[in-house]
Amino acid sequence: MSKSILITGCSSGLGYDAAHGLAKRGWRVFATCRKEADCARLRDEGLESFVLDYADSASIDAALAEVLARTGGTLEALYNNGAFALPGAVEDLPRAGLREIYETNLFGVHELTCKVIPVMRAQGHGRIINCSSVLGLVPMRWRGAYSSTKFALEGLTDTLRIEMRDTPLHIITIAPGPITSDIRKNSIPPFERFVDWQSSARRAQYEESLMGRLYESRGPDRFELPASAVTAKLIHALESARPKPRYFVTTPTYLMAAARRLLPTRVLDWLIAKG
Repeated sequence: MSKSILITGCSSGLGYDAAHGLAKRGWRVFATCRKEADCARLRDEGLESFVLDYADSASIDAALAEVLARTGGTLEALYNNGAFALPGAVEDLPRAGLREIYETNLFGVHELTCKVIPVMRAQGHGRIINCSSVLGLVPMRWRGAYSSTKFALEGLTDTLRIEMRDTPLHIITIAPGPITSDIRKNSIPPFERFVDWQSSARRAQYEESLMGRLYESRGPDRFELPASAVTAKLIHALESARPKPRYFVTTPTYLMAAARRLLPTRVLDWLIAKG
């Protein structure tokens, strides 16, 4: 029988590529999305897909129950990939916006992980892979909401990895940098709903910087890699006999990880602000 994996956030980008890539390698993939329409599309493409919304505990319970019903109560791997971004200056982020992004990017990930752990304990093995970001290592202007959720995810994952050393479970972090995806496009609705940029003291900076980047397609970022680059690291994390605790993807992620260790804070701030 093929090994099974539950993947979140499979409607596009990293999750979509991972779901198809692992299915081709013989994994039994449960590719979940927040919206049923996306799940239906994935089912048409030959994947097993159903709804899992991190912001809804009932949805998490139902999705995991569906997985276990289909496998007879086992699950070899969980890939916590689903997330979204809320652009804006930190001083313009309302509490409601931060609450919403944390419900998906952190609290839902944590809840699903805690419910999967007993399944893996009972079967005596399992791998939990959390998708972080270069923005979980260093911050960037306009990305405070997303960056803070990934910083928190890094801390939670690192602690879990240490605590699970006395179990047969592997806890792994993947930290991509610039990857081809729909995250910019998908961040527009949250931005429009939560950020009153026209009333901001930084309105001119929004107009000069963020608005063009957010609403205009400017082609790939420098050093941008396709989603398949992340899938390649995911495959190693899942199939290696000795997986690494952390995988970096893209040149900027390696550079920023080194810079955070080596540079004084003021120098690192200057480097990041320079872009």
